[in-house]
Amino acid sequence: MEHIYQYAWIIPFIPLTVPLLIGVGLLLFPTATKTLRRIWSFSSISLLSIVMICSMKLSIEQINSNSIYQYVWSWTINNDFSLEFGYLIDPLTSIMSMLITTVAILVLIYSDNYMSHDQGYLRFFAYMSFFNTSMLGLVTSSNLIQIYIFWELVGMCSYLLIGFWFTRPSAANACQKAFVTNRVGDFGLLLGILGIYWITGSFEFRDVFEIFNNLITNNQINLVFCSLCAFLLFAGAVAKSAQFPLHVWLPDAMEGPTPISALIHAATMVAAGIFLVARLLPLFTVIPYIMNGIAFIGIITVLLGATLALAQKDIKRSLAYSTMSQLGYMMLALGMGSYRAALFHLITHAYSKALLFLGSGSVIHSMETIVGYSPEKSQNMVLMGGLRKHIPITKISFLIGTLSLCGIPPLACFWSKDEILNDTWLYSPIFAIIAYFTAGLTAFYMFRIYLLTFEGHLNIYCKNYSGKKSSSFYSISLWGKEGLKTINKNFGLLTLLTMNNKERISFFSKPKNPLNGNLIKIIRSFITITNFDNKNISSYPHESDNTMLFPLIVLILFTSLIGFIGIPFTREGIALDILTQWLTPSINLLHSTLDNSVDWYEFVINGTFSVSIAYLGIFIAFFLYKPVYSSLKNFELINFFNKRGTKKILWDKIIYILYNWSYNRGYIDAFYATSLIRGVRGLAELVYFFDRRIIDGIPNGFGVTSFFVGEGIKYVGGGRISSYLFWYLFYVSIFLLIYYFIF
Repeated sequence: MEHIYQYAWIIPFIPLTVPLLIGVGLLLFPTATKTLRRIWSFSSISLLSIVMICSMKLSIEQINSNSIYQYVWSWTINNDFSLEFGYLIDPLTSIMSMLITTVAILVLIYSDNYMSHDQGYLRFFAYMSFFNTSMLGLVTSSNLIQIYIFWELVGMCSYLLIGFWFTRPSAANACQKAFVTNRVGDFGLLLGILGIYWITGSFEFRDVFEIFNNLITNNQINLVFCSLCAFLLFAGAVAKSAQFPLHVWLPDAMEGPTPISALIHAATMVAAGIFLVARLLPLFTVIPYIMNGIAFIGIITVLLGATLALAQKDIKRSLAYSTMSQLGYMMLALGMGSYRAALFHLITHAYSKALLFLGSGSVIHSMETIVGYSPEKSQNMVLMGGLRKHIPITKISFLIGTLSLCGIPPLACFWSKDEILNDTWLYSPIFAIIAYFTAGLTAFYMFRIYLLTFEGHLNIYCKNYSGKKSSSFYSISLWGKEGLKTINKNFGLLTLLTMNNKERISFFSKPKNPLNGNLIKIIRSFITITNFDNKNISSYPHESDNTMLFPLIVLILFTSLIGFIGIPFTREGIALDILTQWLTPSINLLHSTLDNSVDWYEFVINGTFSVSIAYLGIFIAFFLYKPVYSSLKNFELINFFNKRGTKKILWDKIIYILYNWSYNRGYIDAFYATSLIRGVRGLAELVYFFDRRIIDGIPNGFGVTSFFVGEGIKYVGGGRISSYLFWYLFYVSIFLLIYYFIF
């Protein structure tokens, strides 16, 4: 298998073929390239499948041999400075490669249908292939400089993908926000890399770890400076993985197409920060303050992400805050030194969250086919309800992903999250209480999403938020039969468009029809011309096509089975689970002692406790969002507690504060807008005023003054030289006297 390692360097560059060929094709044969565009999606999927097979072989070899392979070659040599490029194949690389390729292939298959009607189809697949190349290059990098190069490429691709629909102002603002926010962390990462090189004289991981650890152990370096460099390295991961306080870009990133959201949140961009901390963990472990800081940032992010997801109405933004919270669990585990638990949760969460995002994309896709639905409405959960009858496969897949993220056994996230929760008790009881409480919140808001979207018979056109009758169109059901009863009372063009052919014929044949014959002919002609009988436009939500359902079914299998690779089965005190054997070289590199024994009694007790908390959150969600209510206002948490009247009690005020906190994103965006954006803009205006009025104003003032003085003197002169000499000597005498008496 040695030849597999030797040619592993080509893995990141295989997907790069697609964007290169698309670019050349658009330059030389634009018409043919655009006409045969499905070839490029097939090529993207095929090439990435080759990468997945290679990654699978590398993973099997890693599990069997427990070896680490690294190959480097010199790129620049100048005196004592040598910059080398290469690739590193270890358990962390093979895990990330498998994760990236499997999720990306399913997302590309899904995208072929999801983006089939988009004019940017070719551009989408070019961006996606380049994104996969950048991420694969990142995880196979052998030194800090190489990681930084691919790190920036990942950021550039995310900028392009988030702003894919750049004609929308919201998408343009979102990609700029993501880019600027990540630049803060990336600048810190660059400073940290330069600081580490100044300390160790190397960019290679093994050399950096060995030299850095020896210097710290022997007290040969300033600990404050080392801690600062390590913290700057961690700052890059904080921005990329949306940790507090650089998390504000993540919910706005939902402006991109849903397949992009699935890829970013599952296995690529946000996973890059976790990968970086895991890669540099041997460097962080020798500085306890940094490890404590990583755990502290992680636990804050865990709680903050869960609370901000409680009252969101956009289905994708709710899942985005869920991603933020789960990434906090991974960062908390890394800060505690639970390397295996963090990577285990990274794997299980990736497949579960990819399933949820692709499921939400299927929901959005079905809602957008309804007549009268705008893109903004198609993502608003409170405008949904009862979809389980119309998109049953999507409903089942979304429910399985929800149960997994809630930590319900035997689904994937139960095994990894339970391991993190158990390790938290040993690290800090306070952190453990927060982590378990957040597990309950996770179950609550995830089932809130599920119930608002799929359960009940809620009709968005029955009543508005205040419970009053709305316009004629909003009193008609889009997928229920109740609206047809009121069709004579509330007739409108959009009402007519929601009918099928039989209903239209029946309607037009009624003798009491208030419309005259000419208007009926005009409307019939309008319906015929616009072809509203097309299967893509209907009055009912419908299930997605098979090419979109296939990735959901595959991800259901992953979500159901992937957790079993980490089940702690032991024999004679030796751990037999696949994940532990896979990570053995990395665990040895961390010089950590792995407890192979398993206390099944303690495991069952802790698992029962965590599952009970999850079920409690699910029960509360069912109680507050149960589908028996017939009006939209009862699906809103704050209105539920206020329905008893205007009587204000302490509990109502707490709920009111919590709801506003969550709905307004914790006021963090507003704080940044006030303190940073306005502050920086005000400072810029002050500097601009100083530069224009003072720095430029003084020379310009002298110039203008000289001009006017010269103009004035021009009319004073009489043309006599003796007069000029007299005034010249007179002024020179005055200046000499002034100089004499002053100096």
